Amino acid sequence: MRERALIAELLAPLATHRAARGLADDAAVWLPPLGRELVLTHDTIACGVHYLPGDPPSDVAWKLLAVNLSDLAAKGATPAAVLLGLTLGGHEDEAWLRAFAAGLGRALEHFEVALFGGDTVRWGGAAVLGCTAIGHVAPGRALSRGGARPGDELWVSGRIGEAGLGLAMAKGELRPEKRLLNRYRRPEPRLVLGRALAGVATAAMDVSDGLLIDAGRMAAASGAGVEIDLDAVPVAGAALAAVAAGDDYELLFAAPPGAGVAALATAKVPVTRIGHIVAEAGLRVRDGGAAVVPTRLGWEH
Repeated sequence: MRERALIAELLAPLATHRAARGLADDAAVWLPPLGRELVLTHDTIACGVHYLPGDPPSDVAWKLLAVNLSDLAAKGATPAAVLLGLTLGGHEDEAWLRAFAAGLGRALEHFEVALFGGDTVRWGGAAVLGCTAIGHVAPGRALSRGGARPGDELWVSGRIGEAGLGLAMAKGELRPEKRLLNRYRRPEPRLVLGRALAGVATAAMDVSDGLLIDAGRMAAASGAGVEIDLDAVPVAGAALAAVAAGDDYELLFAAPPGAGVAALATAKVPVTRIGHIVAEAGLRVRDGGAAVVPTRLGWEH
């Protein structure tokens, strides 16, 4: 399928917002909500790195949006629109593209975001799919990785390690279970929780590369350290493997004691206190009070 047909037949019907100009122009023109600060992020997923060649194309489209919207969730932002940069390889035939576009349409509707535009190109290597997500937040209310203070409690949403199990299932290493496969292929950015954390959390980020490595990054950005109680972390599977697995897209955040964080939990998105912020720099992990030295913290390219 040529680029002109891809845009006209599959993508333009999804770009219904007036800012997109029917994908017939070189750029979108959008009037942001009055009095809001814009929040922008860009993430890329590559075939063979962030998704498997045999993953359903509709799920690939979902994940492309979800991982970017998860960054907006970690800022407490409301998502508005996305722009896509699709560098396609030799694997993506017309059937793949049609399934991808169908999944993209469902994801746009589910997350209530608009497609503003983007670009497509084909080359001889593996596909690399980029997305720029645009959101907005009340002035001064955007959350940050930095800002956690010694004495703050460390919290995480959801259950850690389920996406890692889903990846193992997708690779044929474990018996498939649909719910866990979906946790890997179709993550749910915690947008509602993120907005609720504005004004409550002192620091926040999403768990994309692994709970341990991301907690260390938050502490470093805050000029502090962090201690994690491994036995308190809600995990799926072996604890040390779960906290280093990545791809969970849950929210990791710090808040002062007595901030009322527990009241933000829902049946679908529980929150759990898993440690605290300390003055001394570095990451420390304890299991039943004993110090643990993990051999792996998470994913790094």
